[in-house]
Amino acid sequence: MQVDDVLQQTHRRHEVIDALRGFALIGVCMVNLASLTLYEFLDTTRKEALATSGFDAIAELVVAWMVNVKFITIFSLLFGLGFALQLQRASSSGSAGRWTYLKRILVLIVIGAIHSCFVWWGDILLTYGVVGLLMLPFSHVSDRALLISGIAIALLPPVIAPYVRPLLTGLFDQPVLYAQSLESFSSANWGDALRANIAMAGWARVSNWALVCFVLGRFLLGYWAGRKGLHLVTAENYPVLRQIFIGAIGLGLAATTLSHFQPAILAAWPAMDMGTPRILMRMLLRVGPLAIGIAYAAGFVLLFCRAAWARRLRVLAPFGRMALTNYVTQSLMGIALFYGVGLGVGPRFGMIGVLAACASMVALQMWWSRVWLLHFTHGPLEWVWRRFTQGSRPRLRLGEIVVRNGSALGNNHPARSGKRGNMSSSE
Repeated sequence: MQVDDVLQQTHRRHEVIDALRGFALIGVCMVNLASLTLYEFLDTTRKEALATSGFDAIAELVVAWMVNVKFITIFSLLFGLGFALQLQRASSSGSAGRWTYLKRILVLIVIGAIHSCFVWWGDILLTYGVVGLLMLPFSHVSDRALLISGIAIALLPPVIAPYVRPLLTGLFDQPVLYAQSLESFSSANWGDALRANIAMAGWARVSNWALVCFVLGRFLLGYWAGRKGLHLVTAENYPVLRQIFIGAIGLGLAATTLSHFQPAILAAWPAMDMGTPRILMRMLLRVGPLAIGIAYAAGFVLLFCRAAWARRLRVLAPFGRMALTNYVTQSLMGIALFYGVGLGVGPRFGMIGVLAACASMVALQMWWSRVWLLHFTHGPLEWVWRRFTQGSRPRLRLGEIVVRNGSALGNNHPARSGKRGNMSSSE
């Protein structure tokens, strides 16, 4: 195979990962804006009092069924895939490679901690960093063990919940905390907003203890997919991805339907809400969002295998290449628009405000990501992540010359050279 062919295949591999990450980030933005618009903090009475309440009820149901948990599943699978690629390089580089991997994870933990404490309490990056450390013991297990471990850990919380929840009893009163946070986030006082954000961040880390299992399970499944090369757009992968898509969508729809009828089932058979049947039921309910998220990812790659669809979907690639920057700036834009320290729009427009803000933010970020990457090799936060991982200053501007160890390193425009100019979070 010629070098140009290898570069072209590498470019296309990264392009489908970036485009899929951009697709996932749209859903993540939509779900996060329910909190950033402060709509999530309204109680039922205040939601029903909104002029948009009729639309809101339908929109919330659609988002819950089609978006919530499913898109963060894709996002988490892709981070797991990215860590798989990093761990593979670390293994081939020996101890130096593992140290680079550890530094990369530690920098992500710092970024996540800053974002969580000082920007938005619902941050996922800190958890991603911590779970990234937990990936190391799995670097030498077999593919089969990796797949089984990923599924088992993703479904583990209902098994251990009876032992964890008694420890948390009485520690938090969510309605009271939400009411206090709504007041503080609606205030124009920066100190009040910051204190409420830190309190919410602490509450979220403890009350949502199962998030570690959620993320680790999906990271391991993404790791498994990376080992199998399922992110490669090849003819050999097409039938495998189609089988995964069909199986996952069938399983996901069945589990989601079960969740819809769960109240009726428990009313008819109260014994299902006790002991082992209760645990099994809750495990089955966790299968739905996981399976549908996997189906979305597989279906996206299947579409990308078709030239016509690839041309349409690759518009998401620059947006996905700058996923870290775009994820954090979505928080900043949400606060600037809806919090009292910003424009103070608040939750008055209900789910219409959520959806309109999501569409506007994503459109703006897709445009600015494309423009930025015409001139720079990395997104701003991607560059910071790499800068503190490497310990030296990486190139930022296209065509910039960096002198390292006495050698001049240049960089051409990726569209002209056939190479990608950035190393995104997937690498």
